[in-house]
Amino acid sequence: MPAAFASPQDVEDAFYDAIEAQDLQTLGRLWEASEQIACLLPMKPLFIGRQAVLAAWERLFDDDHHLDIEVRHLAWVEAPSLAIHYVEERATVSGQPQGGPPLYATNIYRQGADGWHLILHQNAPMPPPPGLVPPQGMPPRA
Repeated sequence: MPAAFASPQDVEDAFYDAIEAQDLQTLGRLWEASEQIACLLPMKPLFIGRQAVLAAWERLFDDDHHLDIEVRHLAWVEAPSLAIHYVEERATVSGQPQGGPPLYATNIYRQGADGWHLILHQNAPMPPPPGLVPPQGMPPRA
């Protein structure tokens, strides 16, 4: 059963701590107990629903690489029962000399009767530099 969190920031702190610890049990308590939750990671399909989201994280945790993630908050949009946090993630992977380029993430939280929970996590790499040819079918950046 999901744990109770008093604020979106409490959930976010616990989320990144659980990823670093590769703690699937704790991670599972952070997500809302709903089939509407979703997770989109780079080079992965969109995972929708509790079982699919947790299975995706379980596969990631099966890897022997430990992640150390530094999070920088870019912007927050908060309403009485919904919060959207835009963050920059800088991950260092164990066994690699330095971290790669940052990822930009959107974390969405919803408040229910039992506190705040994560309903969406999506992250993506940095956008390409201006002038780089976009993928086929995409309009050029202004």
